[in-house]
Amino acid sequence: MPEDSPERSRAAPPPDPRTPLPPPSERGKPSWRVDPSPDGRGAPPRKTPMLPFRPGRFLLIIVLLFALNYLFVAIFAPPTERIRIPYTPNFLKQVRDGNVKEISSEGETVQGDFRKKVKFEGDGATHFRTEVPTFANTDQLSKLLEQNNVRVNAKPPGDRSLLETLLFSFGPTILLVALFVWFARRATGGGAGGVLGSFGRSRARRAEASEVRVNFSDVAGIDEVKSELTEIVDFLRHPDKYARLGARMPRGVLLQGAPGTGKTLLAKALAGEAHVPFFSISASEFIEAIVGVGASRVRDLFNQAKEAAPAIIFIDELDAIGRSRGGSQTFGGGHDEREQTLNQILTEMDGFDSSAGVIVLASTNRPEVLDPALLRPGRFDRRIAVQPPDRGGRRAILEVHTRSVPLDDEVDLDALAASTPGMVGADLANLVNEAALLAASRGHEAVRQDDLTDALEKIVLGAERKVLLSEDDRRRIAYHEGGHAIVGMLTPGADPVRKVSIIPRGMALGVTLSAPDADKFNYDESYLLAKIKTALGGRAAEEVVFGDLTTGAESDIQQVTQIARGMVGRWGMSDKIGFVAVDGRDGQGPLLPGVAGTSESTQEVVDQEVRRIVEDAHEEVRGLLEENRAHLDSLAAALLENETLDEGDAYRAAGLGRVPAEA
Repeated sequence: MPEDSPERSRAAPPPDPRTPLPPPSERGKPSWRVDPSPDGRGAPPRKTPMLPFRPGRFLLIIVLLFALNYLFVAIFAPPTERIRIPYTPNFLKQVRDGNVKEISSEGETVQGDFRKKVKFEGDGATHFRTEVPTFANTDQLSKLLEQNNVRVNAKPPGDRSLLETLLFSFGPTILLVALFVWFARRATGGGAGGVLGSFGRSRARRAEASEVRVNFSDVAGIDEVKSELTEIVDFLRHPDKYARLGARMPRGVLLQGAPGTGKTLLAKALAGEAHVPFFSISASEFIEAIVGVGASRVRDLFNQAKEAAPAIIFIDELDAIGRSRGGSQTFGGGHDEREQTLNQILTEMDGFDSSAGVIVLASTNRPEVLDPALLRPGRFDRRIAVQPPDRGGRRAILEVHTRSVPLDDEVDLDALAASTPGMVGADLANLVNEAALLAASRGHEAVRQDDLTDALEKIVLGAERKVLLSEDDRRRIAYHEGGHAIVGMLTPGADPVRKVSIIPRGMALGVTLSAPDADKFNYDESYLLAKIKTALGGRAAEEVVFGDLTTGAESDIQQVTQIARGMVGRWGMSDKIGFVAVDGRDGQGPLLPGVAGTSESTQEVVDQEVRRIVEDAHEEVRGLLEENRAHLDSLAAALLENETLDEGDAYRAAGLGRVPAEA
């Protein structure tokens, strides 16, 4: 990867987070993906890093402590050097000569001090040690010592006190214990609680205002959500304006939507715009095996936020602890730790004043399973739905994610946004990253349109597999995929065919990709029936051409069954069932998951209606392929020759126009 240009030196200070990022049209020449990026995103605040724990450093500290202990003992309490002399004649001679000052004995060992230095075998010293033989006359020795004024001590001369003995003998142990205690207190954050006290502390990650480098300019495609959050930003910056009119901000804001739509990114952007401390934690981090720990962590989290107010608390995946108490989700008494944690959250949200400037944000993918007490006014007052972006939103999201990616001049982000219906922000970020990886592996200087297209196919269709197929298998797969494509081309209201391939991808041996021209948010009955017919085209083509069946239609069967059952049980598209929902959804209803809330006779009618819809569609599809056998043969032959056909090539190979024929 090339070095950054001098104009984008890393020595330049990071931009202020309140400064909006330049629009894509003003970004100038494309830049390389770097961290921090050329536009300043991702630049961390300057702070002194904490030294990490390393085993080598730990061993060096221990060695230094031992060396210091040795020097301390050698300087302040050096050991007494004593020469060993024979009992006779040397010891007795020194006693008779009056040169022995004092002695002490322990068993048969006698040690003491001379008045003058004595040399023995070349060594001279004033301290000595000798052994009294068992056959010696101790009475005579006592009289001799008394005659020569030798002082007999009760303890050995130079013996240390108890405190000195403990200090110098157990010094290394004391130092090691103190070192381990210091490490333990550092790991648990100090305090009197120690290791046990750390269980009750909040594990929320705190980011100061200067550390949050994300703002609303990094969030695209969900402008209506940003407009709702802008009011909260204004409140955190100017609380007096609202307090003057008696208004209060919601205690809690719940972001709900599908995974990858940007709920966590929105929370960070809100903190970046408001310039307040940001406490982030996953709901599952509250739960421990010890009952009561979760509630303690909730209390600690709210106490920290109140001390740092104004601040934002963000709880990700709230449904991990916020599920409804009682009913189908807690059959048999529920989970004590989870319920206590939930009760503590409810209590804390009731107990603090919104004027304190603490706002609780939470996100969930499944709002239907949350406890009603969480959603009532006074807790999570405001519920914001974060929906997948439309075509314009996807275009804006692609602009955000390609800021740090060099794009070829021929790249058409509008066409890419149009070909990615249903994708959310996380999907589009992954798409751009995959395209950059492909471009780098191919040696391109910039990301090209074909890199983006191949990355999209890899994500949607799966990576190509090197599978050696027989000629019979290739022919059957060509007719199977051709059947999907021909039915899609000829069925009114069906999505246009974008690509047909008989190259194995992912778990499939062939792929037919269909996508609408525009985003759809409401599906009529004819569109759903068209999707069922398109999915049935592969199996019907095998029946028409080969007269037997294979296992290749497994995913088609699942898709057809899901759509048909939804039409009957959820969307009221059956005359026999009527405008009644009979297909229970997880998280709703008073019964256990998997237990139907309807009678057996109704379920039997549902099964009959599902079968009727599928069988009627199957007969129509089979008749359609028999009438258009020539188009099917032509498309299959083109697939056997080219293996992959794009939209235009597929329609030309089938001999059909772009607009489906009227029935």
